[in-house]
Amino acid sequence: MRIAFVGKGGSGKTTLSGLFARHLARSGAPVVAIDADINQHLGTALGLDEDELREAVPLSTRLTEIKEYLRGDNPRIPSAEAMVKTTPPGTGSRLLRPLGTDPVHTRHIREVAGVGLLTTGVFTEEDLGVACYHSKLGAVELYLNHLVDDAGEYVVVDMTAGADSFASGLFTRFDMTFLVAEPTRKGVSVYHQYRDHATEFGVPLAVVGNKVTGEDDRLFLKEHIGDDLLVCFGHSDWVRAREQGRHTGVLEPEHRLALDELRTAVDSRTKDWETFQRQAIEFHLRNAHAWANRSTGQDLSTQIDPDFRHGPTALPGNHTPGAHAGTPG
Repeated sequence: MRIAFVGKGGSGKTTLSGLFARHLARSGAPVVAIDADINQHLGTALGLDEDELREAVPLSTRLTEIKEYLRGDNPRIPSAEAMVKTTPPGTGSRLLRPLGTDPVHTRHIREVAGVGLLTTGVFTEEDLGVACYHSKLGAVELYLNHLVDDAGEYVVVDMTAGADSFASGLFTRFDMTFLVAEPTRKGVSVYHQYRDHATEFGVPLAVVGNKVTGEDDRLFLKEHIGDDLLVCFGHSDWVRAREQGRHTGVLEPEHRLALDELRTAVDSRTKDWETFQRQAIEFHLRNAHAWANRSTGQDLSTQIDPDFRHGPTALPGNHTPGAHAGTPG
């Protein structure tokens, strides 16, 4: 199951992404955490120090290699150059399994606290003034487009701040989106903006109140958010101690219960592979028309395989009528 944490900058979505990923991993579940925020602090939230973070190999630094692997022998994708961030898988494409033995995971994953961490990479001096951060997020979109995950398997993504998450089709790649909102007018305004976009595309959304210091804060969020408000988090001495480099004690019981509520909300979702693939195709065609056809010099609508059915039946060895297996990794 794929989970996105979104919210305005400073709302605490990175902290909650890390807490939730660690909470899932402690239960023994396979967990991949992806840092898709321009600030790249999820590794620190999970417990890595600066030296360990520098050893991580960002997905964006090997984007061409990732494309070459994922396209496999799909005849509709003649080269890595013809593959863009929205290119959907088809017959002959290589599909991924969470924490699999494929080169995408083995070359980029960094294990911390039972969580497999993937990073997108920070802006470099060469990027400044000539590229937007979404160029680096292309690897994440390709990863999620080619991933076959199931119930009891989790991919937790710390997304870019605010409504900037809607600058690509990446926001439709999730089974559940948690919007982290502070009990302020700014926090609520980001919720309303995100809700309107999410509703248009049928994206499941729940709000996680954060930095809630008392009943007045909770009532403020409830008044302005209503039934979308799932749970609230207050101050945590344990989290503050970790942020100061003191890794002692345990997370407070009330916060562990709140994390359980998040997991229950995720586990109650049913994966809809048909909608997932339909939206992937829709955003691929949008991007092809807007810029990708011109950029590649090709008609990228031909990359769409009308006979491909995404999901577990598309994995090697799981043939059913109308389903095509990807190339083994």
